[in-house]
Amino acid sequence: MSHALLAGLSRTANPRGALRRFLAADAVVTGINGAAYSAVPGALGRLLGIDSTLLAVLGALLLAVAAGIGFLAARPEPPAAAVELVVGVNAAWALLGIAAVVLWLEPTAAGAVWTPLQALVVACFAALQWSALCGAGRLTA
Repeated sequence: MSHALLAGLSRTANPRGALRRFLAADAVVTGINGAAYSAVPGALGRLLGIDSTLLAVLGALLLAVAAGIGFLAARPEPPAAAVELVVGVNAAWALLGIAAVVLWLEPTAAGAVWTPLQALVVACFAALQWSALCGAGRLTA
């Protein structure tokens, strides 16, 4: 994503509001993903070609991460260091998702589409959150 596009998406009269919205959206999407992985790891494992135990563990992890991001989103002014941590975790998750498909997993066709798509969504959240954090004057890009 270009910096100009990101700046446009996060530009608002209240930059902190944009940051909080991006964090809230991330928390919701991450929570839904975690809930699905936790609730039906067997069915999703068969669909995606990914071990159901791995999905259950990832589901629990994602639920915890979603709760933390949701907590940040609810704060009037999320601490910059905490948002930087979220951005870093999101970036790492995106990279690991791609690496897992290429190096470790043997997914079905659905899994080979889902995993990189999920990585792309998470990378977009990281980019939007970083851009909004910089736009709020709390960091310089």
